[in-house]
Amino acid sequence: MPIGLDEIKSRLRKFATVEAAGVSPLYEHLAAKAAEDDDVAGLLADARGGEARGTLLMATAHRLIQADPIHPLSRYYPSVGGFDGVDSETWPLFRSFLLERADKARAIISSRYTQTNEVRRAALLYPAVTAAAKEAGGKIALLEVGCSAGLLLGLDKYAYRYQCDGGEQLTAGPAKTAVGLHCALDLAPGAVTPKVPKKLTITARAGLDRAPVDLADEDELAWLEACVWADQPDRIRLLRTAAAAQGKQRPELIAGDAVDDLASAAATLPADAPLVVLTSHVLAYLGERRADFLEALRKLAADRPLWWVSEEFYAAALEPLVPGRTDLAEPADQAVLGLVRWEAGVPDVRALARTAPHGQRMTWLPV
Repeated sequence: MPIGLDEIKSRLRKFATVEAAGVSPLYEHLAAKAAEDDDVAGLLADARGGEARGTLLMATAHRLIQADPIHPLSRYYPSVGGFDGVDSETWPLFRSFLLERADKARAIISSRYTQTNEVRRAALLYPAVTAAAKEAGGKIALLEVGCSAGLLLGLDKYAYRYQCDGGEQLTAGPAKTAVGLHCALDLAPGAVTPKVPKKLTITARAGLDRAPVDLADEDELAWLEACVWADQPDRIRLLRTAAAAQGKQRPELIAGDAVDDLASAAATLPADAPLVVLTSHVLAYLGERRADFLEALRKLAADRPLWWVSEEFYAAALEPLVPGRTDLAEPADQAVLGLVRWEAGVPDVRALARTAPHGQRMTWLPV
């Protein structure tokens, strides 16, 4: 069901003040202005389902500027060579650029999903996946739900460097790899530095997504790049590097629904392998079906050893399992790294860390 203009504008305001604030000056400015502009916000009325969000509007504009990099607006887009900061001309140029291409914008908005495949989140997920693997006895099968292009499925092939408070560094992953990830790691009061195994053994892997991205298709890769925030070109470079590395050995990506097709996707992986299900900033898009997803996980865990590693906002993922944890809900711009295993249908839930949305920092929590 299409959502109203007031709700769209409210979502744009939230994107500006919660997600983009302090992270992307360009997107914070543009989303805040769009939230007050009926014509620009109204472009999102053609979005499918719950996709009418600031991320989709910004990705659409980014894709259009990729196709027209000589437009004056491009000077505000470092991803296409721009170097100007936000000024009084940014919004008027953005508004006219987008509305002049309203038909093209609506065509993208009505046919695309936001497809963020943030490679740096692998650094957040790695400690939890390796903890699950240790409990599972070493080797695991990995299933990522909401996998996009499946780049997080290669997390065992990336190198990690965690910079701890006091100067200590933790390293993990293979010594020779094209993708090296850095993450700041600090400790909440009472927490101790986690042990991060050097190696992770994944015997089989698959991804499930409503619209998997084929990295062999340049147009699909361009859309994936467009979903990266335009004033963070280092993220695009890392995306390209990881995409090239994955090209040598692509995981199986399955088109399907996160709830309805979870069991059949899991069945493609060896039944005798302990299963780790991975989600990263996916559950917010499930809306009212989040409870159904948790129930599908519980049923799957009744048939085989299963761990769920989630890097999601508390309200989207862990709150139904461990309600009342107000300490995990704030600050609002940080997610929670969770590790869940079901024993006889009862979830054993561990909140391991608070995480920054693009993988740049994590705060380890006390056990």
